[in-house]
Amino acid sequence: MYHFKGNMINIILSHYLSYDFCYQTINTNTMNHIPPTQQTVNEEVQWNKEKTIVSKTDAFGTILYVNDVFCEASEYSKVELIGEPHNIIRHPDMPKVAFKVLWKALKDGKNFHAIVKNRTKSGKYYWVITDFIIDRNEKNEITGYTGRRKAVPNSVIEKIEPIYKTLVEIEKLKGEKASELYFNAYLNEEIGKSYDEFVLDLFEEEVAKQKKRNAIAKRENIFKKGLNWFFVTEYEMS
Repeated sequence: MYHFKGNMINIILSHYLSYDFCYQTINTNTMNHIPPTQQTVNEEVQWNKEKTIVSKTDAFGTILYVNDVFCEASEYSKVELIGEPHNIIRHPDMPKVAFKVLWKALKDGKNFHAIVKNRTKSGKYYWVITDFIIDRNEKNEITGYTGRRKAVPNSVIEKIEPIYKTLVEIEKLKGEKASELYFNAYLNEEIGKSYDEFVLDLFEEEVAKQKKRNAIAKRENIFKKGLNWFFVTEYEMS
């Protein structure tokens, strides 16, 4: 059992009040990109959550390809997206430390799972879980990343959103390094897992719950059909 050591985290943070590690994905070849909207609307965009959002970027995070579902969810056209940095859909509610952890794993050649809140062209939002295929050339050098994203159940969002809010508040007041230290301490002391493991466990729990709900619904349906057969039979015999 892991216990949250708040005092220890506060002591760590106090040493880094002025340190702000800026982690951004920038491609100097696309400096004339479309600036992402600064407007946010507290409204979820409507998109087909049964489908998978797919995008492909180069090693610097520049968008090379998006599927139609990506356009539907983001409200951008393919013409608007191709050649842009992927952070065009970054939502201000997302802590920068989450992207730092993500990009470090990808640059090390490791797949990574992350829960991300994205911002649409009009400022609305949508939540996704993402994983990656790492693209390599014949020399085994990383040439880009193919991201696959699915909708996130509300039960998972309810668990991850408060953590992100805390990290964003720390970043605003005390800098990204402080946020990173808090995040690492939180995962170690409170969760006892890496971020990737934490995300996967959240979804495994949700899948298990959904299977249980489906099994209960199936039993209830069988029971109702049985009752219906019983009453119909009794009626016909009377």
